[in-house]
Amino acid sequence: MTISFEGKVAIVTGAGGGLGRSHALELARRGAKVVVNDLGGTLDGTGGSSDAAEAVVAEIKALGGDAISDGCSVTDEAGVANMVQRTMDTFGRIDVLINNAGILRDKSFAKMTMDDFRAVLDVHLMGTVICSKAVWAIMKEQQYGRIVVTTSVTGLYGNFGQTNYGAAKLGIIGFQHSLKEEGRKDNIRVNTIAPIAATRMTIPLMGEGSVDMYKPEQVTAAVMFLASEDAPTGAILSAGGGIVARPIMVETESKFIGRDLTAEDVAANFDAISDLSTALPLENGGAQGAKNGAAIQAGMADAE
Repeated sequence: MTISFEGKVAIVTGAGGGLGRSHALELARRGAKVVVNDLGGTLDGTGGSSDAAEAVVAEIKALGGDAISDGCSVTDEAGVANMVQRTMDTFGRIDVLINNAGILRDKSFAKMTMDDFRAVLDVHLMGTVICSKAVWAIMKEQQYGRIVVTTSVTGLYGNFGQTNYGAAKLGIIGFQHSLKEEGRKDNIRVNTIAPIAATRMTIPLMGEGSVDMYKPEQVTAAVMFLASEDAPTGAILSAGGGIVARPIMVETESKFIGRDLTAEDVAANFDAISDLSTALPLENGGAQGAKNGAAIQAGMADAE
């Protein structure tokens, strides 16, 4: 099966370099018309320049593709609305949104300011929300849309000095879990990429030796699948260096301890509660409620 984006229009945020550039170029190679969004700021989100986005547009046009640049911040609701309107005016539709823009303000929690915390939340989490909201009605009207959001191993598992980044990146997964449910009836599929790539943002953490091992293009391959017509919905893929894995949130078997359980009862049963051999993925909050309700009813029946 060949994945094609012929006739599709895609917006990629943070596409002036690194992962976003790679995503934008590959979408163009596969036939998409591309909006290359990038504020052109520094890693901490300050400053701005249109040069990076325009350079990627030039690369796409050199490939024979069609693209326009946009320099708005994903935190600027009016700017994002204008980008979406320009896209509709130029191309007439929006099929794919890849939320990739991000910044870093790494510090230990003891040294981190609330401004540093809020800035990272604003760009990663609220930027994803603002851009997704801006295209949502268009995708509903079209009865077609593919949204890819970007998480991180920090959001999934944690890293020292990145409480702000981790909170934002796990918040994005919570956003995806509910958005995918709302998009089902309108053929809007929402998926998440957890990239492992050597970029301007990650080389200081991963080291210069990571450049050849973890190329952005290896992540882009998974993103193209998650944005494709036959994509799943609600999937999280971790990709980099040639590997792809699927992180899945699971829950252990619900253990009925008793209607009048105490803190001591929970402590005494903690090992059994934590037994991962019984863990299963759950599709949504309703599935978790059904699972727990069945366990309560069965436990009460056994106690009678």
